[in-house]
Amino acid sequence: MNEPMLAGLRILDLTRALAGPTCTRMLVEMGAEVIKVEPAPGGEMTRYFAQLRGHERSLYYIQQNRGKKSVCVDLRNREGLALVKELVQHVDVVVENFKPGVIAEMGMGFEALQAVKPDIVLCSISALGQSGPLSGKPGYDYIAQAYSGVTSMIGDPDQPPYIPLVGIGDVSTGVHGALAILAALRYRDRTGRGQHLDIGLLDVYYHCHEMNVLLYSGSNGQTEPRRTGRHVTYVCPAGVFRASGERDVTIMGFLHHWKDLCAAIGRQDLAAHPDWDTDAKRLTRRPEIISMIETWLQSFADADEAIKVLEAHNVPCAPVLSVAETVNEPHLRERGTVRTITDRVAGTFDIPGFPLRFSDFPEPLALEAPLLGEHNAAVLIEVLGKSRAELERLQAAGVLIEKPC
Repeated sequence: MNEPMLAGLRILDLTRALAGPTCTRMLVEMGAEVIKVEPAPGGEMTRYFAQLRGHERSLYYIQQNRGKKSVCVDLRNREGLALVKELVQHVDVVVENFKPGVIAEMGMGFEALQAVKPDIVLCSISALGQSGPLSGKPGYDYIAQAYSGVTSMIGDPDQPPYIPLVGIGDVSTGVHGALAILAALRYRDRTGRGQHLDIGLLDVYYHCHEMNVLLYSGSNGQTEPRRTGRHVTYVCPAGVFRASGERDVTIMGFLHHWKDLCAAIGRQDLAAHPDWDTDAKRLTRRPEIISMIETWLQSFADADEAIKVLEAHNVPCAPVLSVAETVNEPHLRERGTVRTITDRVAGTFDIPGFPLRFSDFPEPLALEAPLLGEHNAAVLIEVLGKSRAELERLQAAGVLIEKPC
């Protein structure tokens, strides 16, 4: 079997929470070696999230850190920080997501890293970026989301906006960070130059505005995008519709799909009607169209029966599944989108699978989340060349920590 695609690439991971660990998780899933430095005495903060099975093993930590090597070091100890700095000359990339400025205060800013390893790539992930008036603020996913205008577009028009209970910004930023790292490594391979990557959640969120910004700017401010609840603002019909029972159905019946939707619901007379034949015209009639579609949906015993008719007419549609339903959805199971893993402490449970597919590597790597400080010895002896006696001294002094969780 071929070596994994990123075999031979070594990453020093100084991240925590979600955006940074997602970045390094993407890389380790493709075969990179990731050395995760965790602060003593308790390790990364997420080790205390989702401890669901009567022990101290965090399912959250497992999901985000499978395949990584854990080195638990007292970063407030001069010797501990020196060990981390020593690792820099043995890695290709350093990834951190401290508040901007903290990494420099630790003596590990980009210039300091370059002095140790001139071709180093430093990827700094933050909420609001490394520069600009807001850069010094502490922040999380939803802080960046609020500043980006994305939060303002979620929810009902006459209610305060909502937040999505998924890590869209953090995960997307981690993926963007991994992309930037691979591009920087390609550049390094050509030129021998490393560089500092500035990846901000706010920038990534703003990048998700596919229509809102250009609609506002292109209309000279005459069009101001606002949240409209369950339906898309700029094409119609497109959104979430109520069906029979408790099921909702997402239908995308805009542009060339309008005629297919009209055929499905038995209203072929509207397909080319001069008052209904464009999205712009239909937007002026959106309440009427929503009512028509929902009345049709509710004429069926359940949503699944209506979906069969929509699918027979090639109308893009889907049931709005709950999380519980996704776990058992055959399509998601077959593709590995839902993946069952077994942890040596926590046992067997489901997590989201790796979203990238490669023809030469059809099966995901068998990865296991580390125990706290599990790889202290391996990294210090094999990478840094420390002696067993030195390792034991550092452990006795509390510079290195190991725990069985």
